[in-house]
Amino acid sequence: MAIYIITTHKKISSLQLAKDLNVTQTTAWFLLHRIRNCFKLENNIVLDNDVEIDETYVGGKNKNRHKNKKVKNSQGRSTKDKVAVIGMVERTGKVNARIVADVQADTLTREIKKNVKDSATIFTDEWLGYKDISKHYSHFIVNHNKKEFVNGEKYTNNIECFWGILKRGILGIYHFTSKKHLQIYLDEFVFRYNTRYKTEQSRFETLLCNMTVRTKYKELVYA
Repeated sequence: MAIYIITTHKKISSLQLAKDLNVTQTTAWFLLHRIRNCFKLENNIVLDNDVEIDETYVGGKNKNRHKNKKVKNSQGRSTKDKVAVIGMVERTGKVNARIVADVQADTLTREIKKNVKDSATIFTDEWLGYKDISKHYSHFIVNHNKKEFVNGEKYTNNIECFWGILKRGILGIYHFTSKKHLQIYLDEFVFRYNTRYKTEQSRFETLLCNMTVRTKYKELVYA
C-alpha cells in the first residue's frame, strides 16, 4: 500500500503516510526511505541530443539563520552549510541530478562525461566550472550575468524549472533534508519527473518491478 501511495501522489510526508496507513511516523519514515532507495533506477540515464546543465545548492540561506547559527564565510558557492548538486536534463526527455563535492571544472566535467553522450549538444550558463566542456561537446552558453535568459536555442529553462520543483517540494513537504539522505530525495524527484507522462498504474508497476534494494533501519539512522 505504501508503494502505491507514494507513486500516485506528487509528494507525501511521513506524517501523512502514517495517517493513511494507521502506523507510527517512525514506521512511515522507514517505509518511505526504503521505497526512495529504489527510485535511483531513473537517476542513471545516459542523455543525448540537446542537454541543459546547471548546478544548484540545497540548504538554508545563511541570512535566514538565527545569529548563533550563522556559518562564517559561507556566501556564494561555499559548501560549508549547503550541498552542491548538478542537474542535467535532455530537452523533452529525462533528467539526472546528483550531489557533487564542489562545482569546479574537473568535478563538473567528470560528471557530465559520465552522464551525457559525446554526440549531445550542451547548454549551460556562464559559470567557469563549464569552461572545459567545449573540449568534449558542442557547447553553447547563455549569459545570465548580462541578463540573457533566452537567445534562440540557447537557454537553461528546463533544468531551472526542475530546480524549482525540487526546492518547493523540499520546503513545502519535507521542510528539511540532511546531507546524508539528500541523494535519495533527489532520486525521488528525478523519478517523478522522468515518469511524468506515465499513468499512475504504469508508474507503480515500474517501481514495483525494480525494487531490488533492501534497506535496514540501522543503515538509515546510523553511519
